[in-house]
Amino acid sequence: MTTTIEPRPRPRFGLHTKLFYGFGSVAYGVKDQGLTSLLLLFYNQVVGLPAAWVGAALGFALVLDAFADPVIGQLSDNTRSRWGRRHPYLYGSILPVALGFLLLWNAPKDWSPPALCAWLVACVLVVRTCITVYEIPSSALVSEFTGDYDQRTSLLSFRFFFGWGGGIAMTILAYQVFLAPSAANPQGLLGRAGYSHYALAASLIMAGAILVSALGTHRWIPFLPKAPERTRLSLTGAIREMASTLAHRSFLVIVLSGLFSAMSMGLASALSVYIGAYFWEFTSPQLSGLIFASALATGAALIAAPILSRTMGKKHGSMTASAVSMLVGPAPMILRLLGWFPANHSPQLLPILFCTTFVSVTAFIIGSILGASMIADVVEDSELKTGRRSEGLFFSAASLIQKAVSGLGIFMSSILLLLADFPDHAVPGAVSQDILNRLGLLYIPTLMGLNLIALIVVSFYRIDRGQHEATVRRLAEMAAEGASEGSPDPLLPGG
Repeated sequence: MTTTIEPRPRPRFGLHTKLFYGFGSVAYGVKDQGLTSLLLLFYNQVVGLPAAWVGAALGFALVLDAFADPVIGQLSDNTRSRWGRRHPYLYGSILPVALGFLLLWNAPKDWSPPALCAWLVACVLVVRTCITVYEIPSSALVSEFTGDYDQRTSLLSFRFFFGWGGGIAMTILAYQVFLAPSAANPQGLLGRAGYSHYALAASLIMAGAILVSALGTHRWIPFLPKAPERTRLSLTGAIREMASTLAHRSFLVIVLSGLFSAMSMGLASALSVYIGAYFWEFTSPQLSGLIFASALATGAALIAAPILSRTMGKKHGSMTASAVSMLVGPAPMILRLLGWFPANHSPQLLPILFCTTFVSVTAFIIGSILGASMIADVVEDSELKTGRRSEGLFFSAASLIQKAVSGLGIFMSSILLLLADFPDHAVPGAVSQDILNRLGLLYIPTLMGLNLIALIVVSFYRIDRGQHEATVRRLAEMAAEGASEGSPDPLLPGG
């Protein structure tokens, strides 16, 4: 008598999956928070490297690291293992990410500036590359969990919620605990000792977040698409295949738009401490209170992004949100330069900035969520045209966009500080108003210009709900036809 073994049922795509999947982005948020908000300040004002040196070092590291993204994406798409295509990379990234981040904030003392620059480049390369090993395969899972137009937006909303929430929570901890003025660290933000404790806590949080996410989604492995068996490609063949996949028009539109948007956010993040501490003259507790507005914004975006996806579609929802962010974000600085805004230390100042920050950050996160969801929809459109399913390769470009936040953004911010003649080791309240005004006049048009370019470019995206759903149906029909002929699609689970 033969016993029939029933196949395991596919896990239900629900809140459990969204929470575990999204939680891993805490690691990326913590990393990004450090590199965008604190790294320039630490190496410039604490370690003592000129701002231009820090910006050049990070820009150089970004260029070198850019080559790793498509390689990891391609490897992830074609990995065959008992843990599937993605999870080996998730598990393998945990220890290197934590160690690299810890070393980054413990720069050697008494080294020469060139040696410190080399240390900075090496550590940033380790952190960036190792987080890429996690981020690209993890991002690719979005298109594998579900093909539904709106479910993808919902799933990515949780990813961005935890990513932004992790970064914001770490920022508040940094300001309120590790970098707050105390007997052990009287200089606060400018005290070196606090950064070592901050780095240790952040490293442990990053490692824990990736591990929890990998374990929480591990049960999905048997039901995710498998890499096809194929002959080994030559280097030129692999490059040709990657180029043909990435030449997708709507994908290039999203990449280009996302690059300018990420640069604007990177610029804003890198200068946020300078603007908060010097332009508005906020203390560390006040800065952490202002950051709480961004924490609330992550929750608002989690709710609003799926609603906009359903009612306006991803492209128009993204454009609307980006326009709001572009107009509201720099408004307080514009009004201050015109003399129409409350003075520093005024009781009205913090509440007004709290509200404008909440609106602008909510809108920016919504635009980012919908942009990432638009990349996910490119996967099936490309598969229909090329016969290849390349989630990892497509999201490698998304990873590069996110890296532009901390790389190109910091580089641009260092140039603006140089042009404004901003002094090293500056004391809040002691920087001349002429320098602060010059910084504002450089910062505002640069920020708004980058956002405007991103907004114009995304208007050329072509995949809407109807086209995506038609593509998914056609792929299902092709898979059914192949199965009836005895040639199941090797990219489908069990194929």
